[in-house]
Parts: sequence; C-alpha cells; structure tokens
Amino acid sequence: MYNMTFEELNGDYSQERMDTVAKALEEVLTSALPQGCITVGVYEAAKSLNVDPDNVVLCILATDDEDVKDVALQIHFTLIQAFCCENDINILRVNNTRRLAEILGGGGGGGKQSGGEPLDVHCVLVTVSIVVRSKWVLLCFDFIQDVER
Repeated sequence: MYNMTFEELNGDYSQERMDTVAKALEEVLTSALPQGCITVGVYEAAKSLNVDPDNVVLCILATDDEDVKDVALQIHFTLIQAFCCENDINILRVNNTRRLAEILGGGGGGGKQSGGEPLDVHCVLVTVSIVVRSKWVLLCFDFIQDVER
C-alpha cells in the first residue's frame, strides 16, 4: 500500500487514482535517487533552485500535521512555490514526511542520513535526467495538470 496523500486537490479524485499517483511518485524518486537527481532539504532545494532552476522538473513539498504550526516552514514553502510557479516547475504537495523519508533513505535507515540525523524531506527536488522520460514521471505530470484545471 502506498500511503501518501496529496493536499489541496481541486476536484474529486478516487482513492485508486491517488494510490496510482503515489506509486508513480515513489517510482520516480527511487529511479532518480541512484542517478543523483534528487535534492533533499528546504535550504538545499533553495540553493539548487537559485543556481539552476532550468534543470528542476518536480518540486515535492511535504508536511505532517505538526508542520502546519511551523511558521518558518510555511514561509519557506510560500517562497519556494512562488519561485517554482515563476519558473514553470511542477509542484506536488504531500502530507506523509515519514513515508517520503523512508523512500529517500532507502527504507533500511528509516529515513536517516548517514550521520544518524533524520532527513529533511519537507522539500525534495527532482532534476533532469533519463528518469524524466519514464512513464512514472509522465503520470505525475498528468495528475498535476488535471489538478490545475
């Protein structure tokens, strides 16, 4: 079961469709990770966006219930979203940081960095690579376009 949900949806989307998009997102991330096409962390993402926004194809903003009260994080999200919109970068908002950390941490580390600290998965960027042509990326992009309509 792919336990990731998407926030701020406009329209009626079935659980089956959400599960398909969650699976697609997981495939995109697990394919891009070994290729070095993932940037993890709010500050790291902001630096990457500033240096080379043309190579970013997807921005994932993730929160859990406790993050809603984090004013600094919400300000960062607002700025990152504005930058992504200005540069035509697709944005997905998800609300399961633990699952995202598991995917990006390889599952075995429980979403932790090599030093034992938890990954900051509040913002994840996927950059251009061969993975861009995969059916999973296209499925995510189709979903984003449907939501924007």
